[in-house]
Amino acid sequence: MPTLSIFFGIIIRMYFRDHAPPHFHAEYAGQEVQINIQTLEVLKGSISRRALGLVLDWAELHQQELLEAWEKASNRQTPSKIAPLE
Repeated sequence: MPTLSIFFGIIIRMYFRDHAPPHFHAEYAGQEVQINIQTLEVLKGSISRRALGLVLDWAELHQQELLEAWEKASNRQTPSKIAPLE
């Protein structure tokens, strides 16, 4: 499972050949959430409201890169790293 980005203690990952819809996993303080890349909606799980807000801000800035990462990971290729939120 490649790590795409890390910021403010939040780890963004994507699984190889994961199920649809295109999504990524965000981990923070022992909790995990799955976010739909296209709609930026929570598919499953929960993290703190503050952390979720940061994740969604980051995802909005990098939505196209996340879709490209999804395509690569779906084909068992290692996706590129994505700049952290600053």
